[in-house]
Amino acid sequence: MRRNPTKRLAALACAGVLALAATACGTSSGDGGGDGGPKADEKQGGFTAPDVPMTDAIGDPEGQVNILAWPGYAEDGSTDKSVDWVTPFEKESGCQANVKYFGTSDEAVQLMKTGEYDVVSASGDATLRLIAGGDVAPVNTDLLTNYADIAPFLKDQLFNSVGDQMYGVPHGWGANLLMYNTDVVKPAPTSWSAVFDDASTYAGKVTAYDSPIYIADAALYLMKTQPDLGIENPYALDKDQLAAAVDLLKAQKGNVSEYWSDYLKEVQAFKTGDSVIGTTWQVIASVAQGEGAPVEAVLPEEGATGWSDTWMISSKAKNPNCGYLWMDYITSPKAQAAVAEYFGEAPANTKACELTSDKTFCDTYHAEDADFASQIWYWTTPISQCLDGRDETCTDYGEWTTAWTEVKG
Repeated sequence: MRRNPTKRLAALACAGVLALAATACGTSSGDGGGDGGPKADEKQGGFTAPDVPMTDAIGDPEGQVNILAWPGYAEDGSTDKSVDWVTPFEKESGCQANVKYFGTSDEAVQLMKTGEYDVVSASGDATLRLIAGGDVAPVNTDLLTNYADIAPFLKDQLFNSVGDQMYGVPHGWGANLLMYNTDVVKPAPTSWSAVFDDASTYAGKVTAYDSPIYIADAALYLMKTQPDLGIENPYALDKDQLAAAVDLLKAQKGNVSEYWSDYLKEVQAFKTGDSVIGTTWQVIASVAQGEGAPVEAVLPEEGATGWSDTWMISSKAKNPNCGYLWMDYITSPKAQAAVAEYFGEAPANTKACELTSDKTFCDTYHAEDADFASQIWYWTTPISQCLDGRDETCTDYGEWTTAWTEVKG
């Protein structure tokens, strides 16, 4: 039976996961082809990982594993009796899963520093911090039976690896799309100009994501439309480039109805007509359509920002064997199919597409579409070391946070 996404969204709202801002998911580059971003071995921006040993073999299970996860990623039937992929793992592995949910990436980073958790579903604004802090270990992908089936365009990216070494296992991903009201917005938009340079056409009806990371959306648009600015990576902005993105967002603000961070509020705004165009996720578009809103969602010609989450193992893991067993299990086709449909994302393991209850699910979420994925710049935390490879100082996330406050006023 196909799961009810509205029911799931309500459950996640109660868990506090819907107001995540940039803390929600994923990071930096595309697959290294098309219009996507650079792969980790091409441009690492001078980033050097601490010397943390990597596991060379999986030993006997310790009997338990402490999992730190986003709500919806490690369901054990307590939210919905029909939604349970943790119990099968426990029976199969002999490892009791002790799951703790977190609400923001900042919280996840702090909790991982305690050494109390073996694995974490890290988002792009957390992964580099965890690697740089020595809080996670490199992952020996040769020990994971399902790693070979992970989509190649999710491997060896700036957010989950350093050089040629993976620091996690891709879990799920998605793009930040442009959603519009088909009754009002005509002709159908093909460019982000609809919410930037041409936003006044829909004055008071434009919506945008409420987070400092949304600055990257403006930077991506400027990268494609104003090449003289020299932007090569929307997460690697010097002070002048950041200022240009902020100016664009300030100009947009006069046309914005609201900045959203809650799935359900965006769905409601498009149902009532308070919003007619703006950034969204595929799961939101699907829910809105299911509730009768006349909307469509597209990937604009400039490409888009997006997200991809990564399972990482703690450098202080007390249960590393069960940790590896969990990472392998949760990226298996059956588990990936269950999580993807429940959470509303493309699975990283493309074999999951054969097992989804909705046989059109992977087509809707472009799970096997490498060309689509190549146009996405996955969320990553801006750091002072320019991720585009420049030997200069870039603006960091703290500066982006200050700039976002300035944009919203």
